[in-house]
Amino acid sequence: MTRQTRDQQIAALEKDWAENPRWKGIKRGYSAADVVRLRGSVQIEHTLAKQGAEKLWGLVNTEPFVNALGALTGNQAMQQVKAGLKAIYLSGWQVAGDANSNGEMYPDQSLYSVDSVPKVVKKINATFKRADEIQWSEGKDDIDYFAPIVADAEAGFGGVLNAFELMKAMIEAGAAGVHFE
Repeated sequence: MTRQTRDQQIAALEKDWAENPRWKGIKRGYSAADVVRLRGSVQIEHTLAKQGAEKLWGLVNTEPFVNALGALTGNQAMQQVKAGLKAIYLSGWQVAGDANSNGEMYPDQSLYSVDSVPKVVKKINATFKRADEIQWSEGKDDIDYFAPIVADAEAGFGGVLNAFELMKAMIEAGAAGVHFE
């Protein structure tokens, strides 16, 4: 695939926003040119985040509701998937209290390290990957272990730049959905 020019990237993004039903009704305070300017010339594909987001989007548009329980470990998330849950929730409150990078217990007030939730997302996805590899090596494929993970980003841990960097870390870790307070 050839690398697209800046103008080609802007045109492609504008076309997607205009024609893809996914973006219907979305109001933006920024342009496609702003997005292209901030993302750089190389488009890195984050497979787990993209696949999870597509699954999550499909679920919220076809199911009356999507059950998701909080999971703090990969093993908890794997057991939830085995039990039939279609999505995983990663709570900031739970991470603050029990699974943050500081190894401390904090109230749910964004006092813990900003990398804590993305690190747990990454651990959960690593467990999903390993469970999938084991199942695949045994000639089975009856469980789709890669359930979408919806992660709590608190209030973004600061200003706009902090929220931007946190969102990048969530995508890199494989979060399918993220909510900010």
